[in-house]
Amino acid sequence: ASAVYQRMSGPTYPVRGSVTIGGTEVPLRLTRTHPGPGDQPVVITVPDTAVTGHVAWRRYPTGDAWQTLDLERRGDALTAALPPQPVAGKLEYQVRLERGDERAVFPERPAITRFRNEVPAAVLVPHVFAMFLAMLFSTAAGLSALGRWPQARREAGICILLLIAGGFLLGPLMQKYAFGEWWTGVPFGWDLTDNKTLAAAAVWRWAAWRMRGGREARGRIGGVDPLGLDRVFAHVHRAAAAQRFAQRSQRRIGRTVGDAQARDRRRD
Repeated sequence: ASAVYQRMSGPTYPVRGSVTIGGTEVPLRLTRTHPGPGDQPVVITVPDTAVTGHVAWRRYPTGDAWQTLDLERRGDALTAALPPQPVAGKLEYQVRLERGDERAVFPERPAITRFRNEVPAAVLVPHVFAMFLAMLFSTAAGLSALGRWPQARREAGICILLLIAGGFLLGPLMQKYAFGEWWTGVPFGWDLTDNKTLAAAAVWRWAAWRMRGGREARGRIGGVDPLGLDRVFAHVHRAAAAQRFAQRSQRRIGRTVGDAQARDRRRD
């Protein structure tokens, strides 16, 4: 369950959905990360040859004018390629399909994709393994503490060691390979992955301090999170979503003010 949650709630999880055009449901899957150099492909399976369309895109977060790429038909698929960006550069994009007078747009809120370098498997695999084991032992420690079982302290210690190895040793190394930076969370930035790792470490550091001197683990670990690191990560995801909503609102307000000013100039 932890693995599924992290996969589905992370910032690079593909945007999935469907639209109906020409009486046919068209499934779509838009990726939100692109490793390595070159264009990012956009592929939509739609056998109906009467369906055409384009991809609208612009750099994120900016107020740049939208640019379009025509979708080219290749057999049963419509394809386009988003232009390459610098490492850690982002684009927002949206698929717009047409069939005669019919129109379909996906997603309603443009998807955001980030460009990165390839990460060696020798770094990526141990990092993922350590982080998922940390979540596993976090859950185990919480349940053991609630049940007053003696292994709670040992499980908490293993969780903290795995969190240090996966989040603060292998994590920054992976970040360096992917984006050229060791750390982009607080206090240097607002990277979602770095900040949720930092939040988890802060909570478990508090639990370890509370358990010093052989104190009972039940209230300390149970108070941290009997359901594991997932709850900490969920709060950070919600905070990041609120930040993105605020940024979008600011851009909308800016566009509204700009439109009003343009109308005033025309009246003058």
